[in-house]
Amino acid sequence: MITRKDIDGGNGFDWGQTSEAYARYRDIYPDIFYEKIIRMGLCLSGQRVLDIGTGTGVLPRNLYKYGAEFIGADISENQIEQARRLCAQAGMNISYVVAPAENVNFPDGYFDVVTACQCYVYFDKDVIFSKIHRVLKDPGHFCILFMTWLPGENEIAFTSEKLILKYNPAWSANGMKRFTYDFPEQARGLFEAEDSLCYDVSLPFTRESWHGRMKACRGIGASSLSADETAAWEHDHIEYLESVPEIFDIPHFVTVLNLRKIGKGEDPSNPAPGQ
Repeated sequence: MITRKDIDGGNGFDWGQTSEAYARYRDIYPDIFYEKIIRMGLCLSGQRVLDIGTGTGVLPRNLYKYGAEFIGADISENQIEQARRLCAQAGMNISYVVAPAENVNFPDGYFDVVTACQCYVYFDKDVIFSKIHRVLKDPGHFCILFMTWLPGENEIAFTSEKLILKYNPAWSANGMKRFTYDFPEQARGLFEAEDSLCYDVSLPFTRESWHGRMKACRGIGASSLSADETAAWEHDHIEYLESVPEIFDIPHFVTVLNLRKIGKGEDPSNPAPGQ
């Protein structure tokens, strides 16, 4: 269980509680999401990549075909169990370790790339940048990625959020809007920003897959709601979805910050875009 004062009003959450739903419903990033990673020269053949906060290994599994050697790390044993199961089914040779990002233990300069998809908010920023700087080769890259729906631009997403808040009013991941990552102060002197992207995508869902996606979010599946509260939300959400088309699109946005490691003796001339 993770507890953070700045997330969900301090209520605990545990992604391991929703690992089965996560494995089934959260592998939804579109092709362009992965293509943009490749265009930045990341996760290619000949590179060793550490994916922190890997969850069920969505990023390594979808980038596997490009030839990089992946290791995934996650704080949840249940998430890693699902990642290993999915890799075995697909015949993929990806290594996984159970460890929080702040405690991963690898030799200095071991990785060409470190990725963090959908998990950066949970990290201890005072620890993570020096840790990643140490395990990256010189030069190496730390790529932070995030995608979410836009409830202000879609009635289905808005109403689904409203129903989550009915049962979990402390859930703080609602009402998301477009943003770009600010350059982290804790990364100054260790990294410089090489790419900063923000773009829109529209993703197709069925009633069943959208319900599963919402169930696998922090506000429901990973939350500290009781079984009765979760069942009541499920009833209300399924009932609502009966009023919408069987297939629909939900607008999302993606934001990416690709940081390059500053090597020994190198002048940090470009700490952040526009600075």
